[in-house]
Amino acid sequence: MDFGIGFLSNNVMLPILDFFYGIVPSYGLAIVALTLVIRFALYPLSAGSIRNMRRTRITQPLMQKRVKEIQERHKDNPAKLQEEMSAVYKEFGNPLSGCLPVLLQMPVLFALFATLRGSPFSDVNYTVNLQILPQEQIERIQPKAFATSPQNIYIADGEHYRISAILPSGTSLAVGEKTKVEFQTVEGKPLQELVAQHPESNITPHWKITKGQERVQIDEAGNITALQPGDATIQGTIPGIAADKGFLFIDALGRVGAFDADGTIHWDIVAMVIGFGLSLYLNQVLSGQGASGNPQQDTVNKITPVIFSGMFLFFPLPAGVLMYMLIANIFQTLQTFIVSREPLPENLQKIVAASEKKESDAKGRETLPFEPGRSKKKASG
Repeated sequence: MDFGIGFLSNNVMLPILDFFYGIVPSYGLAIVALTLVIRFALYPLSAGSIRNMRRTRITQPLMQKRVKEIQERHKDNPAKLQEEMSAVYKEFGNPLSGCLPVLLQMPVLFALFATLRGSPFSDVNYTVNLQILPQEQIERIQPKAFATSPQNIYIADGEHYRISAILPSGTSLAVGEKTKVEFQTVEGKPLQELVAQHPESNITPHWKITKGQERVQIDEAGNITALQPGDATIQGTIPGIAADKGFLFIDALGRVGAFDADGTIHWDIVAMVIGFGLSLYLNQVLSGQGASGNPQQDTVNKITPVIFSGMFLFFPLPAGVLMYMLIANIFQTLQTFIVSREPLPENLQKIVAASEKKESDAKGRETLPFEPGRSKKKASG
C-alpha cells in the first residue's frame, strides 16, 4: 500500500507540473512553482502545527508543574485524577494535538518527493528477478506473463505514460532458453512506438545485470539468454528527459551525489546541502527548539541540522529533489517566523502572565530587608 501517494503523484502533482511547464518551459521553474503551490496549500495545517509547538514550549513548564501537583494530590483517587488531568488539557491544550496536522501533510509531501525522484527529472529503474533452472527441468516451467509495477515515464515535454517492464513468458527460464523484456504502457502500447513519435527525445533504455552475471546474458535490446542455473537480477533503466537539464546554478537536475568516483566535486550539490542545513538551523532557532535549558539537549539540537543535512552527502538524492527540499525549508522558515510573532491565545496569555507575576512576587519576598540590594532599592525610592 502506498497510502494514496501514487494517486496524488499522478493526479495532482504531475498535472500541476505540466501546467507550469506549459506556461514557462523550464523544468527548474516548474519544480519551484509546484513546491510553492503545495506548501501554500498546506499552509493552514503547517501553521497549526507550529502554533501548537510554540504553545507547548511556552506553557510546558507550568503545565508539568500543575500535572505533578495533581498527581501528588489525587494519587489515591484515579477517577478524580483523570478528571483533573482532563481539565488541565482543556486549559492548556493537549500537546499531542499538533501531531494530526503533521500526519495529514505526510502523504502529500511524500507524493511530491516521489514525483521529483522520477521521470522526467531522474532515470527510472525497473528490476526483474529471474530463476534459471537446469535444462532437464524445463518441463517444470509453466509460462506465465510477468509485469513490473507501472511507473510514470515522460516521453516528451508534457507527455507521459504509465509503463511496465513485461516478460511474456515469465521469470523462470531453463538453461539455453531465450526471452525478451519489453516496455509497454498499461494499455499494451510498446515503448518503441511512443518513442518513434518523438525522435527528439532520444529515449533509449539500457540494461545491466545486478546479480548473477555468470547466469544470464542480456543485450541492449533486452534479449535475455539463460546460461547457468541459479537466481539472477537484471535492471532496466529509462532515462529522464530532464535529468541532464540545468537550472540557475544547478548543472543537472537529475545528478545524484556531490562527489564522483574520480574525485570531482559538484559544488552546486554541496551548496544546496549547506543551504538546507542552514535553513534547518534557522527554523530551529525561530521555533525555540534550540533553547531547552538543558546544556546537553541544546548541544544535540545544534548539531542535529549538521548531521541531518550532511547525511545527503553520503546518501545522495537527485539535484531536483534537493532543490525542492531547500525551497520547502526556506518557506517553512518564513512561515515559522510569521506564526511565531502571533500573540498567544488570550486564555494562555493570562495563565503565563499570572505565573510570571507569581514568580516575581516570590522572588521579591525572598529578598530580606537587611540585604544591601533591598536597602538601595528602598533608598532610591
